[in-house]
Amino acid sequence: MSTFERVIYPFEWIVSWILYGWHQVFTAIGLDPASGASWVLSIVGLVLVMRAAMIPLFVRQIHASRRMQLIQPEMQKIQAKYKGKTDPDSRQAMTQETMDLYKRTGTNPFSSCMPILVQSPFFFGLFRVLNNLGAIAAGTHDPIGPITKDVAAQAEQSTFLGAQLSDKFIGADTMTTKVVTILLIVLMSATTFTTQRQLMTKNMPASALDNPFAKQQKVLLYLMPLFFAISGVNFPIGVLIYWTTTNIWSMCQQFYVIRRMPAPGSPAEKALQERRAKRGKPVKELTVPGLESSASNGSTTGDGSSAASGEGGTAKPSGQRQQPKRAKKRK
Repeated sequence: MSTFERVIYPFEWIVSWILYGWHQVFTAIGLDPASGASWVLSIVGLVLVMRAAMIPLFVRQIHASRRMQLIQPEMQKIQAKYKGKTDPDSRQAMTQETMDLYKRTGTNPFSSCMPILVQSPFFFGLFRVLNNLGAIAAGTHDPIGPITKDVAAQAEQSTFLGAQLSDKFIGADTMTTKVVTILLIVLMSATTFTTQRQLMTKNMPASALDNPFAKQQKVLLYLMPLFFAISGVNFPIGVLIYWTTTNIWSMCQQFYVIRRMPAPGSPAEKALQERRAKRGKPVKELTVPGLESSASNGSTTGDGSSAASGEGGTAKPSGQRQQPKRAKKRK
């Protein structure tokens, strides 16, 4: 067994038990154990369990994303301060100030990647379970958790729209498998495109759309369907069902988040504030603790303006009260 197989095996075991548990539930309510419906619904159940377990991580991702938006004005100040300076001392100082800003505001730029990183091992675990169904059913591969020879044979016989769950586009014997694979790839691409486009058009402030990261995201928005087309033909039908289901979950989850907890300064936040105003509810202003100490005229708000500024952009005096000047006497 290779190092990768030893690392991924615990995730295969967890995936197999969740699949088997859902399969037992659907069998208990009357579905045929070898039917495609029981196994497809078990894969959907796997997605529900995993994504529900990751809700706390997703909440942290939301807060991290909002904090990153709020500290952008301070980040731009640091970048402007060291613009054009390429010497090692300046680069180190810039990195140190950036890390201090993250620490002071409690911001973790890597939190947005956590759901993907956590889900990846389970994705590969499911891939290996489905990929080895035929070998387990034939007795040439050891059982994976509760997926014994008989259970694997049932899963191997099950079909989705006429295609076996373990079939792939590459090496497919029937046109049905190829058509189902293409259909699932199109659904994956459409749900991913919709999710990303919704994020960029509704939940990003205008200032954030001009930076290199946003431009890179726009490129990825149109490259992802090509990536799915290339990689999807190598995945079993069951994995494509899992991928499509989790994309649908992400799309619905993000729709809820954009409507209820939008990013500061985004069109979605403006729409939320307008809805709150119509209902007579107070307008909430998002702030990040720790920015007050770094802002020269007060804490930075979501739109990058100073919270200590009065109407018309005039800053209110801070610190010691200014003493009145005595009028000069006429001679």
